[in-house]
Amino acid sequence: MTATAQPADVGAGASEFTAASIAALISAAPEPRPTLAKTFAAMMAREFRVLGRNAISTFTRAVLQPLLFVFVFSYVLPKIGGGMMVAGGTGAGGGSGPGLSSAGGGVTFATILVPGLMASMLLMQAIFGTTMPLVMEFSWQRTIEDRALAPVPIRVLAIQKILAGAIQSFIGACIVFPIVLLVHAAGQAPHVHVTNWVLLVAIMVFGATSASSLGLLLGTLVDPRKMQMLFAVILLPLTMLGCVYYPWSALGSIKWLQIASLVNPMVYMAEGLRAVLTPSMGHMPLWAVLLALVGGTVVFGSLATRTFRNRVVN
Repeated sequence: MTATAQPADVGAGASEFTAASIAALISAAPEPRPTLAKTFAAMMAREFRVLGRNAISTFTRAVLQPLLFVFVFSYVLPKIGGGMMVAGGTGAGGGSGPGLSSAGGGVTFATILVPGLMASMLLMQAIFGTTMPLVMEFSWQRTIEDRALAPVPIRVLAIQKILAGAIQSFIGACIVFPIVLLVHAAGQAPHVHVTNWVLLVAIMVFGATSASSLGLLLGTLVDPRKMQMLFAVILLPLTMLGCVYYPWSALGSIKWLQIASLVNPMVYMAEGLRAVLTPSMGHMPLWAVLLALVGGTVVFGSLATRTFRNRVVN
């Protein structure tokens, strides 16, 4: 009895010793303290790694559309039509006049396209940078579950997605700028003059963040199976009626359309860029542009954060 019990006692003691040792090691180990800043930086680093892997497709997507528009409107049409000028109208200041203006009595269409296409890329790249990843994360990949396990509130994850989309949007608009300056027919060069670099950066930053917030909001509201409706019903009207190919002041002869276009966020991006890049053309007052862009960032951002959290939790 004694001989058989002794190994059992020794085994029990060894087991207790091992458990006690493991507990001591665990208690002595440094406690992981993930900070909000470190976690946010890690999530942003992951976004940039993914963006780096898809750099060629992202660059192609950002360049192809504006390059085709500029090639057709600033090179092909002037070549086959003997020049493309738009008659002047009001002065450069307030943007309340009926039409276009330039110092020489006319303005090239390339000049109109510079701020318009930059605004178009701000919105398009932001939508693609936030909505399309959400479709994959909420549907077949289900990677949103891994993101939600990060030691940060879900609203921080939403803010991180908005920031990642805004950075892509900002880069896309910067890529467009040299394209519209370099691709044009002889005598059709755009007349661009930056009046205030601080305002230019502010308009691009708030335009990118408001567009990215809108993209996150749409991505959490639209059914992934009906995502094609997003482009046909929302993005196409926003682009065609977003003052990309004409200034807002030129709509004075169509008053109802001029008023209705005020609900289009792209209008404020295009008009703000028009005010700081092509000030000789009629444009919307800068205070209205900044108010709309900052307000749009706050409103779209708060709504998108709420809908994103509800979508993740459900």
